[in-house]
Amino acid sequence: MNLLFWGLTIGLAGKILLVIGVLLAHNQIAHEHKIDNAVLKSFKKEKIITILGLLLIIIGYLMEVYFYGFAQMLTCSGVECAANLGALLSP
Repeated sequence: MNLLFWGLTIGLAGKILLVIGVLLAHNQIAHEHKIDNAVLKSFKKEKIITILGLLLIIIGYLMEVYFYGFAQMLTCSGVECAANLGALLSP
């Protein structure tokens, strides 16, 4: 695995944590009910958009992994993995 793969993976993890944090914060505020109905409706829209964004981030990540050829690393074993890794790292 090279730096690009780990960069994509770490970036995805960070984006997912960000989305989870936003959802948790909005859920906490929504459960307190100290905000009017207009704000609660806005939070519901934001929640749907955030979940859609999370799905797009995951789909984009999978597309990048496939495009850059890392998908073959998921099913190889032994010498085959070494050959795949050599092919990925060579210019």
